[in-house]
Amino acid sequence: MYKKTKIFILILVVALGSFSFTDSYFEIAKNLDIFTTVYRELNNFYVDETDPGKLMKTAIDEMLKSLDPYTNYIPESEIEDFKFMTTGQYGGIGAMITKRDNFVYISEPYEGFPAQKSGLMAGDKILKIDGVDAKGKTTEEVSKVLKGQPNTEVQLLIERPYTNESFEVSFKRQKISVKSVPYFAYLEEGIGYLKLRSFTRDCSKDVKNAIVDLQSDGDLNGLILDLRNNPGGLLNESVDIVNLFVKKGQEVVSTRGKIDSWDKTYKANKEPLNLDVPLIVLINQSSASASEIVSGAVQDLDRGVVIGQRSYGKGLVQQTRKLSYNSQLKLTVAKYYIPSGRCIQALDYSNRNKDGSVGKVPDSLMTAFKTKNGRIVFDGGGIKPDIEVEEEEVSNLIFSLLRERLIFDYATLYRHQNESLLFESTACISEEGFGLFTEFLADKSYDYKTETEKAFENLKKKSEKESYYDLIKEEYDLLFSEFELNKKNDLNRNQETIKEILSGEIVSRYSFQEGRIKNSLNFDPDVKKALEILSDPSLYKEILTK
Repeated sequence: MYKKTKIFILILVVALGSFSFTDSYFEIAKNLDIFTTVYRELNNFYVDETDPGKLMKTAIDEMLKSLDPYTNYIPESEIEDFKFMTTGQYGGIGAMITKRDNFVYISEPYEGFPAQKSGLMAGDKILKIDGVDAKGKTTEEVSKVLKGQPNTEVQLLIERPYTNESFEVSFKRQKISVKSVPYFAYLEEGIGYLKLRSFTRDCSKDVKNAIVDLQSDGDLNGLILDLRNNPGGLLNESVDIVNLFVKKGQEVVSTRGKIDSWDKTYKANKEPLNLDVPLIVLINQSSASASEIVSGAVQDLDRGVVIGQRSYGKGLVQQTRKLSYNSQLKLTVAKYYIPSGRCIQALDYSNRNKDGSVGKVPDSLMTAFKTKNGRIVFDGGGIKPDIEVEEEEVSNLIFSLLRERLIFDYATLYRHQNESLLFESTACISEEGFGLFTEFLADKSYDYKTETEKAFENLKKKSEKESYYDLIKEEYDLLFSEFELNKKNDLNRNQETIKEILSGEIVSRYSFQEGRIKNSLNFDPDVKKALEILSDPSLYKEILTK
């Protein structure tokens, strides 16, 4: 009887499984047929001409949008941009570009590549490309034309600010490899710093080589690994970077997905580079994905101290699948879990609100985990630093100066007027230099509203609506005029911050991205906190054991 019951249950399970599969297959087939019919009817009978390719791209994009923002369709026309994201390499001129009004401008050439070597500078306006008018083109359109096979020639007609004539420049495209490690150096005796831009192919080798260079230049008694604003990238590169600091065989991250083949554990599989050097990892809200694997693993294994602001919270793993006609699908296949067992994904895209929005995991639902030394850490919302440094508030005045490109334009003017930098590359511009900047702003428009000003406007609207305004008008006008008078001093009140931003922009005109990073480190509160902790071994040890 027992045997017959087991057989019956087995048959029932198989039958239900078959029914479920058949039902799922039918739903897929039915909806594909409906979609095909709609697509055909639109193309045949819609009143205006339709673009079949555009219609399909829109349909695919909207379908994938309902899942998560990392599952994307990549048509053949965008494959080169996707390759650049994973390899850091492309064929082109080597420059960042930006749109202003009706033209695209050079915003920063990469040092050592065709644009910079041919003399192009930040602020140059692109008038024509290979004789074709560039007016009205988007940055995407201009970028596609500037990119191309290495050793092919491109000709640009350029207009440079503060000069009277346009000029032509011709040069050959080159294989552009954007540095994954744009800067590394000793900040103080024995304390090294290393900036990692993104997790592109072989970036772990670049990190290793940078550390080896630091070790060969002196005694490395502490290392600051800067992952701020690093959006992530390749999973295996994050594992290899952690492997530089932990023992061979140590688990770094695991992935779990719907398909068994995605349940994997990634371990350090090489001998470490340096097990003993005190390590600080810097993160912020824009540190995501692979950056969170590295910072999370370092934290969970108590291998170093994490400083900054809570990271983005992307604990999802993507894989690319090849499609027909040289297109690809990048889709989320798993979630990753760092050594303590926690997943730091902040948003649950499978449970959206009624309006389609996705909420963050509330603190009350976060689960506690323990690091190797027994410290309490939590899942559900990015990596929370061991030492949180409050992010400095940026005033609306500075946002306005940046939005209107006035700091950028002044740096361009400075470079035009000065063949060489007139202040130390690691310092701020002087009081006199700030005065020249304020003179430059005298006839420029950079309208902005402070939070106080917005509150004034809100008070006036509400008091008018409730018929109180006439009663307070005299006092309101008196107070507002006092505020307007004080607002004129906003430039001086924000002088130090403006000088820091302006200095970095000016320095970049002479020593490009490396100079910008080097200059910024002198005013960086996260770096200052890291140096403070690394200079006090007892404090460093206390943070990792409490």
